[in-house]
Amino acid sequence: MLQGTFVNMRKPQSKTERGIATIEFAVTAAFFFMMLLAVVAGGNIFWTHNALVEATRRGARYAANQCKQDQSGCANSASSIDRVRNVVLYNSSTSGTTPFVPNLQPSNVTVTYSSDYGIASGTVSVKIVNYQVQFFGFNRVMPPYETTLRGENAGYVPPVLP
Repeated sequence: MLQGTFVNMRKPQSKTERGIATIEFAVTAAFFFMMLLAVVAGGNIFWTHNALVEATRRGARYAANQCKQDQSGCANSASSIDRVRNVVLYNSSTSGTTPFVPNLQPSNVTVTYSSDYGIASGTVSVKIVNYQVQFFGFNRVMPPYETTLRGENAGYVPPVLP
């Protein structure tokens, strides 16, 4: 019986097992950081997807309340498509400096009015096409995003009653 002595029960390490913890850490850390990067990239793509959907919705909502381009008898109809594009790009009908969605260009935004567009009739579609999301040097072309709404007041402003 051993009294008052400490017995080391560990097996002594051989020279062939030295540094194995470093190798295990390197493999595990590489996998962990790769998964972390994948989560961040996925979050970036998800944010971009939601921002593009919201941009088309805002643009279509604004366009449904505007005249069709070059509609006779409607003030500012010549610039209606440019204003809708500005709403999609900058969240404002006037031109801004920084797009709401990074790298979104006016050439990516298409506004289409149906031939029967008018007060409570016809449709207007706002579409974003060929948008490339960039993340750590990788480019990915996002699918087209489109929102179509029925014409509401179509730019008609009722006269003021006496």
